[in-house]
Amino acid sequence: MELSPIRWTRLMRPMTSLLFGFAAMACQAGALLQCAVTYAGTTHQLKATPTTSPYAVKAIDIGGRFFFKMVLTESNATLSHVLLYVYLDQEPRPVLLQEAKYMGPFHLTSQPLALTGEQHLYGGPVERELIYSCWLQTAAP
Repeated sequence: MELSPIRWTRLMRPMTSLLFGFAAMACQAGALLQCAVTYAGTTHQLKATPTTSPYAVKAIDIGGRFFFKMVLTESNATLSHVLLYVYLDQEPRPVLLQEAKYMGPFHLTSQPLALTGEQHLYGGPVERELIYSCWLQTAAP
C-alpha cells in the first residue's frame, strides 16, 4: 500500500511536533559551566549559564587576591563560546593573568565534559597560586 504525499504529511505531522518539542526541551536545559577554584586552601564551587550580555558578567573575588570570570555565550540556542578570565588583584588596577577561549560547537550531555583540565596560575611579588578546573554539562530545566 503506497501513501500519497498528503497522507504521508498527515502521518508525519504529529511526529514532527514531538521532535520539535524534544528539541525545545533540550534548548531550555541549556549549558552549565562549573568550576572548582582553589586559593589558600579554600575551594570555591562556581557555576555559570549562558548570557546575552557578556560584558555585564561580574568577576568573582577569590580570597581578596584574584578575580575569576566565566562567560558563556549562545548563538541560535547553541553554546558557541566559553571564555575564562583570571585577574590578579593589585593596585592601581587588576592585572589579567590568563584569558582562555573555548570555541564550540560543544556536544553537551548530562555527563560532565572536562573543559580545562587542572590549571595552576601564579601572580604577584610572592607568586601566589590559584588552581582551577572547569567542566561543562547540560543544566537541569
